[in-house]
Amino acid sequence: MTDQTMDALEASFDTREMGGVVTRPVLAGGAATAGPGFSAFLRTGAAVELKAFTGLTGDAGGYAIPAEIDGVIDATLTAISPIRAIANVVKVGSAGYRKLVTTGGTPSGWAAETDQRPGTATPVFTEIAPPMGELYANPSASQAMLDDAAFDVEAWLAQEIALEFARAEGSAFINGSGVSRPKGFLQAPIAATADAARAFGTLQYLASGVAGDFPTTPQDRLIDLVQALRAPYRQGAVFLMNATTLARIRKVKTTDGQFLWSPSLSGATPGTLLGYPVIESEDMPDIGANSLSIAFGNFKAGYLIAERRETVILRDPYTNKPFVNFYATKRIGGCVSNSEAIKLMKFAVS
Repeated sequence: MTDQTMDALEASFDTREMGGVVTRPVLAGGAATAGPGFSAFLRTGAAVELKAFTGLTGDAGGYAIPAEIDGVIDATLTAISPIRAIANVVKVGSAGYRKLVTTGGTPSGWAAETDQRPGTATPVFTEIAPPMGELYANPSASQAMLDDAAFDVEAWLAQEIALEFARAEGSAFINGSGVSRPKGFLQAPIAATADAARAFGTLQYLASGVAGDFPTTPQDRLIDLVQALRAPYRQGAVFLMNATTLARIRKVKTTDGQFLWSPSLSGATPGTLLGYPVIESEDMPDIGANSLSIAFGNFKAGYLIAERRETVILRDPYTNKPFVNFYATKRIGGCVSNSEAIKLMKFAVS
């Protein structure tokens, strides 16, 4: 490379660094123009088209900004009934599950050393067959949605199905009709008679004394409700009510100004009422005329949940192309297994 060539290259770089004029190639039929576009505008007054890049419209730069979707989808929380956590849950192999319960125990007698031992009465058996039904969901999503979504659609659908199943079964354990679904304990027959005089399967209720409300001393009726449950069942017993009813009870004070409600010192432990845990369930009815708004009992002994298996989800991409169906099923049943273990408060005069 000659010295003249090197000098020409250095002069070219100096021109670029100092902002010198760069001569553009001459187009056919035109003359060479010098300088950048804005310099030409200052010299000649020619209009210059200026673009402002923004994300407000697509063609002005918005298309270049990728849309970002949060990978975690927020959802309104559904009220999931806690009955499963406090009831007796058994795994069954078929829908024909039966359970035998003895009523009255095995009679016995006393005798002297040399006395005859006459026969005693035999126990009385009662058969319980919890009504069962199949809970199902069948949502679908297009294959393109599954391929292109910014989050895991399949995992999200599985979680949504699980939450919905928990809500639906919890509602059935309390208010279910027993037709193709569990029979809720609030749908069992009720009577005001005590355990010895009441038919098996009929729950005892205590009247609040006021139609659709508490009396002037709610603590008295709550104590009566607790003591109506016999001592063997009070070990492990809980109160069950919804948040509205609990809000009223939490404001009740004794004559010396003490609250009946005792708050918990840990978030994992429920508060207590008269020494027994209080479980909230939004499926329990609000206080109203003749409503059964408070339950107290040992649900491990009093309510039976029978489930065939865990929730099963079948991914079906063939039946309804181009959609993928997610067919989820769960076979479950439930009913009152011991009517002496659950007591109800009825908001009525008698």
